[in-house]
Amino acid sequence: MLTTNQTFQGTIASISSSVLFSMMFLFGLFMQPLTGTQVASWRVLMMLLSLVLLVSVSKQWQHVFDYLKTLKTAKDWLIFILPTPILGGQIWLFMWAPVNGYGLDVTLGYFLLPLVMIVLGRFFYREPMSLLQGAAALLAAFGIGHDILQYGSVSWVTLFVCLGYPPYYLLRRTIAVPPITGLLSDLTLLTPVVLLMLYTSGGFSMAAQNMKFWYLLPLLGAFSALAMSLTMLASSKLPVSLFGALSYIEPMLLFVLSITVLSQSLDEGGSLFMYGMITAALLVMIVDSAIGYLSRRRNDHLHGYREPQVGGFPPRRRLINRRIDGALKAHRFRKIRRYQRKMDKIQRKIEQLDAK
Repeated sequence: MLTTNQTFQGTIASISSSVLFSMMFLFGLFMQPLTGTQVASWRVLMMLLSLVLLVSVSKQWQHVFDYLKTLKTAKDWLIFILPTPILGGQIWLFMWAPVNGYGLDVTLGYFLLPLVMIVLGRFFYREPMSLLQGAAALLAAFGIGHDILQYGSVSWVTLFVCLGYPPYYLLRRTIAVPPITGLLSDLTLLTPVVLLMLYTSGGFSMAAQNMKFWYLLPLLGAFSALAMSLTMLASSKLPVSLFGALSYIEPMLLFVLSITVLSQSLDEGGSLFMYGMITAALLVMIVDSAIGYLSRRRNDHLHGYREPQVGGFPPRRRLINRRIDGALKAHRFRKIRRYQRKMDKIQRKIEQLDAK
């Protein structure tokens, strides 16, 4: 029952965070006459403030400082800092694209991102690719290939999203940066840049003169903090496969908002054939995630393990103790099964001798 409740709570948290992130997608419209670049700059500042409050309330500063102490060499610090411009570009594009007619292109990039990550994981880390994952990657490749042959290109916005994030994640994984520590570092390093951007473009004076920004900017920060905290909650309660499957909800919501609120037509983002192939690929990925979730749940229940989780911070001692406890239960379970087989075999031999 506890596991079921945790899964239900994690699912609600994941869906809620996707809704909040999709609402932030429209903040560029609400905050006009600020430009998309100015809104992105304000979002960095509000996200940093929200994240500082979140880490302070959750008393996780020690985790951040403990990790920073592990960066000993100049190479470590270079790899730690190098992904920051990538994230800055993605934040800017997320806020700039909807108000400049590229909402569908961003959405398509987020649809393709999980498939690109699977392919990179296969070739860079030799991670196994299931049959369904391979089929999904091929379907997406057919769709993209069709548009390249028919139109000669794919939107630079789509490519920036789906090909920009993988290097960010790969660099973060190289030195095992915890998500919150990495995000806090990125936003801190971006702060001087966005402050200069707002100062030179008049973003400060424009926000001060218009009353609506006095509540929209705090609301943007609140949405960012709540969305981040819900994502952390979902990642701590959900199995990896289910957490991955639910991550497709956000681009689906962005697609609906691009068609309805932003009034874009499908032709602006690509051909109907490409969208059909991408949709089929996503359905295959969801099925694969569901199969993986059910398989892990069955195996974990059989061997006495708890469901595998995704953590936002390095594991605490009590979490390590839980893993040790699960491993010991599995070991005892296997020993009991082997002993029971031996006893059954001996019992059958005794019965055969008695029959003679």
